[in-house]
Amino acid sequence: METVLIQTDAADDGADLRSWELTPGNAVTFGRGAPDIEVDIVLHHPAVSRLAGRIRAVDTYWTLTNLGRAHTYVVENPEGGGEFVKVVPGRVDAPVPFEFARVILPSDEGATSFLVFAPAHPFLDPLSVSSGTKTSVAFPLDPTAKYFLVLVALCEPRLRDPSSPVIPTVPQITDRLAGSGLTPSAISFHIKYLAASKLRVRQDGDEGKADWQRAALVSLALRFDLVRREHLALLPRPGA
Repeated sequence: METVLIQTDAADDGADLRSWELTPGNAVTFGRGAPDIEVDIVLHHPAVSRLAGRIRAVDTYWTLTNLGRAHTYVVENPEGGGEFVKVVPGRVDAPVPFEFARVILPSDEGATSFLVFAPAHPFLDPLSVSSGTKTSVAFPLDPTAKYFLVLVALCEPRLRDPSSPVIPTVPQITDRLAGSGLTPSAISFHIKYLAASKLRVRQDGDEGKADWQRAALVSLALRFDLVRREHLALLPRPGA
């Protein structure tokens, strides 16, 4: 039977370092607790509600209920490209799509958090549908092409740190890809090719912003997982 594993974060010194394993249909509560309010996951911080929330296992996913009245909770995917879900006060059984997630409760000292490990997501057999007209590829990218290497270099800061606001410039990409034979003019050409032909991004507002193409390419590539952490292996080792 698929289970959901919850583990308090070792980085949070205020939490009880324990684990809980939930089978579908079962739930645990979390919060600061009180003599007359018992919770399963105790988070020792005054900014956390006494009864802050509830996690319920449901088949191959899990839900989060925010029982607090003041604070929105954030559920982030530590392995993704900055994906997160916000659960507002009073929201009941919000479904969470991440296999591995960190539940973050705000506090005046930063945040209090714990980890949730959900069952692996099920997928259809790709061979189960074989009739009819073949579906076209939305973004036909070749990982062996030079333009893809440029795209990975553009996305590298965000792949390594989803909160990073950095979007590399053409000179910075030239330095990062030193040894690949790509000149600044070639990199500029590949960026324009990606923007116009491969990913077909469009400029929204701010007509005077010179780096809109690079920003739009990074946003689209990471949003649809066109570039992932494993693609960083295509880049030269930093400092090599």
